[in-house]
This record gives sequence, C-alpha cells and structure tokens, in this order.
Amino acid sequence: MESKADIRDDLRSLAQDTSEYVSYLRELGISGVESDSINSETQAVISSAEKIKPEPKAATQNPALQRNAEASSILDSPTKSASLAPSQMRVSSSPEQKEMAKPTTPNNPRELETPPPMNTLFGEITPKDEASLPRTDETFEDIWNDIGECVRCPLHAGRTHIVNTEGNRNARLMFVGEAPGANEDMQARPFVGRAGELLNKIIEAIGMKREDILIGNVNRCRPPENRTPTIQEAKTCKPFLLREIAIAQPEVIVVLGNTAMKNLLDTKEGITRLRGKFQDYKGIKVMPTFHPAYLLRDPSKKRETWEDMKMVRDYLDGKLKL
Repeated sequence: MESKADIRDDLRSLAQDTSEYVSYLRELGISGVESDSINSETQAVISSAEKIKPEPKAATQNPALQRNAEASSILDSPTKSASLAPSQMRVSSSPEQKEMAKPTTPNNPRELETPPPMNTLFGEITPKDEASLPRTDETFEDIWNDIGECVRCPLHAGRTHIVNTEGNRNARLMFVGEAPGANEDMQARPFVGRAGELLNKIIEAIGMKREDILIGNVNRCRPPENRTPTIQEAKTCKPFLLREIAIAQPEVIVVLGNTAMKNLLDTKEGITRLRGKFQDYKGIKVMPTFHPAYLLRDPSKKRETWEDMKMVRDYLDGKLKL
C-alpha cells in the first residue's frame, strides 16, 4: 500500500504532467485549449497534494523520485503524454492543424493484423488459408540437391539410382505412384517398365502425351523385391514430392494404387472405395485409380480405370463441373 507521501508526490507529478502537456499543445500551434479550466483543476490537485502531510522516511528511501523519473521519460513521447491528459480537456484546431495532428497508424485495424510472409519449407510464402497449396520460389533442382545421395531411410542400401519426378513441370495433370520398380531403378526414370508402357497407353487414350504430364512416386528408391514401402519410409520421402507439387501446381493428380493414395491423402480408406471419386489435396483435384502394375495382374480392372480417366479428361476439358 502506498504511503501518504507517495500519494502526495503522485498527485503533484500528475498535475505537473498536465501542465506540461498543455504547453506542448501550445508549442504545436493548436489553439482553443481551455487553459482556465485546466489550470483550476491543476491547482485543485496541487492543493489536495499539499494537504497530505509526508510521513518520516529514511533518506535513502524515496520512491517518488523514481516515479518522477518515469513520468519525465513518458513526457519525452507526445503520444504517451496524451494518455496523461485529463478527460475534460477539449481542443479545437484549424483544418491544417488537424491534418498535422492525424495519427500515423492505419485507420483500418485489420491492416495491423495482416501476418507477415511465413518462412517455411517452401520459401517465403503467404498462403490464402490453411487448406490452400502454398506458392514457392524454389525449383525442382533445389529439391533434388536437398535429396542428394540420400541415406535418410533403409531403402538407400539396395538402390541403384534415385528416381526423381519427370515430365512437364507446368503440367495440368500429374501421376503419382508408390515407388520405383527394377526397370525404373536401373534407368533412373519413373514408369519405364511394363507398367510404364501401360500408363503411356492410358495417357494417350485421354488425348495426351507423356511429355504433357508430370510423373513421380512417393518414394524414390526401389524397395527390396518391390515390396510396399513402410510407413516410415514413405513419411521420410513424401515431403520432397509435396514440394514438387507446390512448384508444379497441377490441376489434377492421379494417384496410382492404394499405397500412393493413402500416403498423399493421409486416409485409411482403401482404393476400391475411393477410386472414381475426386478427392482434394489443398485445392487440387485428386483421382485415385488402380496402379498399372495391378492392371497387368488383373486386366478386368481396366474398364474401371478407363472410367476414372474419362472423368479426369472431362474435368480438364471443362465438361465436368465439380
């Protein structure tokens, strides 16, 4: 609790601050300050302060000095001083003086709330919202340099080559598989074996060529005996694919097979339930369908895959509205 002396000193300090603030307004050339009212209020405060008798204090203890020093530092800033003026103070000024006295802060509070660009994995970006795919200023070569001679997961031990994404980097359509096979591992290119030949035919069937589209995999190293990549192996490699998608910004991604679909969409649903139904990945339409390697084992699924691809074609041609 403050002593009587402290209260007295605080009142005197406030009165002095008020007086100095009025002088400051006059120095700015602002007319119409009702000084008589202010002076009478100031004098009343001073008189009240004088009536409070100080309590004896040790010479080494004088908190009022500290308060007065703090008040002086506040007066160094006109903006802060304004907060100390009594609410009864009324100031009138000419139009020119009002223009000079305008605050420099934005009139619209939302301007102060705009977040700065975020420095993220994708570079300096400002996403439209959390669901939108961020824009990026990096390149595919930047990503591949980051991958380097990757040893981040056990798959590096059995690979011959790292198989990076291939094709048109401005493609409207992208295909994503799960991982390279033996032929892809040898040639360092995605989808070049028998499954790749079938995929080429699928692409041509919808009126496009392989060089028109972008092709990649979730994992870039061949799993031993073409086994399914583990969850951790996919999790390690997936961020590189997502960065490539952020660069390419395709309109449609066709995910080939159960593993690729689950990894890209983070879903537990199976390919049989989701195929033929457009999904969404950060604003990009995603069509799950069967992997070409599966179609080679079960040709009866080719009809369903063809129906899926016709929907993709119609969407890209503007014939299908979603």
